[in-house]
Amino acid sequence: MDLKPISYNKIEQLIRKGVNIPTPLTIDVGDEVNIDQISGKGVKIYPGCRIYGEKTVISSGVQLGYEAPVTVDNCQLGPKVELKGGFFKKSVFLEKANMGLGGHVREACLLEEQANGAHCVGLKHTILFPFVTLGSLINFCDCLMAGGTSRKDHSEVGSSYIHFNFTPEGDKTTASLIGDVPRGVMLNKPPIFLGGQGGMVGPLRIGYGDVVAAGSILREDVDMEKQLIVGKSPSAKIVGLTPRAYPNLSRVVENNILYIANLIALEQWYLHVRRMFFEHQEFGHLILAAILENLQIAREERMKRLKDMAAKTSVSSDKEKGAPEIIRAKQAFSEKGKWLEELLTSDVSNTAGEEKRDSFLNALVKHKKEHGDNYVEVIQGLPPHVSAGGTKWLDAIVNLICEQAGKALPALNMFKKYRSNPT
Repeated sequence: MDLKPISYNKIEQLIRKGVNIPTPLTIDVGDEVNIDQISGKGVKIYPGCRIYGEKTVISSGVQLGYEAPVTVDNCQLGPKVELKGGFFKKSVFLEKANMGLGGHVREACLLEEQANGAHCVGLKHTILFPFVTLGSLINFCDCLMAGGTSRKDHSEVGSSYIHFNFTPEGDKTTASLIGDVPRGVMLNKPPIFLGGQGGMVGPLRIGYGDVVAAGSILREDVDMEKQLIVGKSPSAKIVGLTPRAYPNLSRVVENNILYIANLIALEQWYLHVRRMFFEHQEFGHLILAAILENLQIAREERMKRLKDMAAKTSVSSDKEKGAPEIIRAKQAFSEKGKWLEELLTSDVSNTAGEEKRDSFLNALVKHKKEHGDNYVEVIQGLPPHVSAGGTKWLDAIVNLICEQAGKALPALNMFKKYRSNPT
């Protein structure tokens, strides 16, 4: 009786390539998996693992399943990534990123270099910049987090933390910016600390260097940097509920547009900056293509959630008659939904800050020739004035989108800061 799994031919090919598979009869490899996209250098697949997806990429030094079986489905794993146990689907992990036992990482996640999580971490549509560290028992979907300069100086989320990303109205217009893209990509900002046993009610914005005390539930933006934030519990009460009131509509829409603008800026960063580093990396072109696809999926998800909420705001309740400014804001948002979609899917980012971009890229290319191909080392070694120039380029993208949105929706009174600080 032949006890070999159906996929054993592919498993034998992996072994011949040099992949270390101690117990080959316990793993499963899908028929659609492209063996040519799996490195034979230093890869180890522990018992019970499953590898699926025609777009799956496994680079050199990857370790799968050391703590428990791992399922990888259409993920792209950079060098020396460690997925120690859990389920991982349609996400990208860059060099030395790692996740512990019980990880549950779903669509459109991006963990950059050395970003990591301990056991039982749930992510979806989450972007973690280099070094960001998540503790245990965390639900952190629909977030972008930056900050920190090394594995010893990193942004961190304490254990048992929750990003609340679903409202009683069924909305998920709740994506939060912890840090931002224009400054975060430079890898020179102070870390952000979100204390354990806490949470944040998205969509929120948090500044660099902020420390949120353990047990705090954040419900308001904290744009200022280097603040100690101790959340206060709301007073107990029972009041009448007005369905679809959206009293904070302006802030919610503003934060969503700002989040999408940051995604667009990050896409430009990958197209113009990170591309040159992936050119020298094993499977680099495949990993870059997957990242750009995920960023597009992330934009579409945020736009879909905005459109869904806009459809709901077109219906006003009788109780809103005493708040005409809220009614006007809801009507304006509902009517401008199509225009917002056109703005947020346009190619305006391709030319925004073009002169600043070209100046920065020229300096970066020169610096890279002198300092090699290691992305983290090259970016951290940039002279301060060069880093500042790159931030100005990405800020120009974010600001232009926010300015146009603010001008088109005056009833929502959004983005006054961006309109008053032209680039």
